[in-house]
Amino acid sequence: MQFPVSPKVGPSRFRRFRLFSPILAGATLRERLIACFGALLGIGLTGVISGHLFGQGPHLPLIVAPMGASAVLLFAVPASPLAQPWAIIGGNTISAMMGIIAAYFIRDPIIATGVGVSLAIGAMSFTRCLHPPGGAAALTAVLGGPVVAGWGFLFPFVPVALNSCILVGLGLLFHKLSRRNYPHVVPKPAENTHQTIDPPSAARVGFREEDVDAALEALDETFDIDRADLGRLLQQVELQAVIRSKGKISCADIMSRDVISIGETSEPDAARHLLLKHNIRTLPVKDPEGRLVGTVGLRELSAGGDTISHAIARPVVARASDAALSLLPVLTDGRTHAVIIVDDDNRILGLISQTDLLSAVARLLPSDGDTIVAVA
Repeated sequence: MQFPVSPKVGPSRFRRFRLFSPILAGATLRERLIACFGALLGIGLTGVISGHLFGQGPHLPLIVAPMGASAVLLFAVPASPLAQPWAIIGGNTISAMMGIIAAYFIRDPIIATGVGVSLAIGAMSFTRCLHPPGGAAALTAVLGGPVVAGWGFLFPFVPVALNSCILVGLGLLFHKLSRRNYPHVVPKPAENTHQTIDPPSAARVGFREEDVDAALEALDETFDIDRADLGRLLQQVELQAVIRSKGKISCADIMSRDVISIGETSEPDAARHLLLKHNIRTLPVKDPEGRLVGTVGLRELSAGGDTISHAIARPVVARASDAALSLLPVLTDGRTHAVIIVDDDNRILGLISQTDLLSAVARLLPSDGDTIVAVA
């Protein structure tokens, strides 16, 4: 979460406290509070469950210290490649095994710690489960004392793997209940819905995948972000830059206000008649109270039925105050032909079609005196 600079306090004063500024992009107070609560439940229940399964006592650590670091990643940065389920389970378990192996063959603990962490990094890298707390798991295996030595080669599995599996299971449940994307799955890139070899329209301009690869190679650094997420972020940056520089036109400025709509209990023939009569592809559907419930088109109506209720598709909506250019990704995805503008009560205020948006974009183009001639 970024701290706003007060007009009364110059930016130079805040530079003094740069050391204490958040370093995570996109971090908000809400996300941090969720992370704190998740770690509370995750670590607490992991200890309770482990103790219930294997008992408590000096012969077995209830929960190993690296789980605390794993919880930071799991709950604070769940989108990180280092926080995914295999990274946590595989990284901690494999690293602990590397530490045990180092301690078994090397009697000098100082040398064993270095070798153990080094082997852990190599093993995690080759098995695609790099996880920073794995280094702590390797150290724990080397310096854990008589308790760890007594368990020997079982230590990576009990309690390390056991703790990791329980923590990941609790993390999966917690993130599902809090509606977070975990395990982090990057949305598939847009596809050409017309089943041709052309890339989708949104992918024909701007940067390409090879540009991202070239930039990463030029910087010659490793970043804690999935490559596909990086591409999505850059696309959003491009869009936000366009909206900032050209986004003075709002949805209310260009929307059609005389919207043709239909009731959700109407017959399919009535919907087809309206679509063909007004030469439109998207027909908003309203409930008896006049609120938007969805849309229908000729494709949805082809399934048949006595009413259109079975053919209603989920609507794409926006607010009248939204920047018109913010609809570009939606109206160029190859599937959406119109966006419905609604108020706070979900009542229809207007509609913006692909043609409406194209006209708005044309108004923003610089005029150089040239005339575009359409050839029939």
